Amino acid sequence: MSRALLFALFLSVSAYAAAQSPHTHEHSFSGAEQWAHVFDDPKRDAWQKPHEVIQALAIEPDAVIADIGSGTGYFAMRFANMVPEGRVYGVDIEPDMVKYLAERAKREKRDNVVAVAGAPDDPRLPEMADLILMVDVFHHIKDRARYFRNLRASLKPGGRIAIIDFRVDSPDGPPKAARIAPQRVIAELKGAGYRLAKEHDFLPNQYFLVFQPQA
Repeated sequence: MSRALLFALFLSVSAYAAAQSPHTHEHSFSGAEQWAHVFDDPKRDAWQKPHEVIQALAIEPDAVIADIGSGTGYFAMRFANMVPEGRVYGVDIEPDMVKYLAERAKREKRDNVVAVAGAPDDPRLPEMADLILMVDVFHHIKDRARYFRNLRASLKPGGRIAIIDFRVDSPDGPPKAARIAPQRVIAELKGAGYRLAKEHDFLPNQYFLVFQPQA
């Protein structure tokens, strides 16, 4: 099932520079060059805390990482620095975002970053991953039970899924009706055969949950 879903930007860009790339069947977000000014705005670092996120995940230098909904590469390019012997797959369903990331990786000489054109129901990853990252993507996945059951086949033994999404009480983010509480995420992942391995609470607007498949 898809891990190539993108974060839907419900608010105006001027009001909120939301995380990851925005896309649903109701929104077109081509024009990656323009969206890069939003997604890669340095001001985002203050609340997204990418360095802290990556450090918390304790990634090995040869890890294979899949950044689902990678957009212009906000996280993918940062992960590339941490896995010099590994690989980072930036998956997106918006063709312009895929093109942009591929060109950015080439421009910045990140040979270990691979842009992947996913489909809404298939991330099309070339290999299994040690870590799958999904930032502000969970609430756009359809048929999540099936999605996450199938996702297990894309994880290496001991692999993890990290889910970061906006808290219901966050003053920023998508409309509250579109948000999913962490308790529900945990329950849904449990139903799909995962256990909560770790929970981090240092992000001001988002929860940060790490799951592993049940034995």
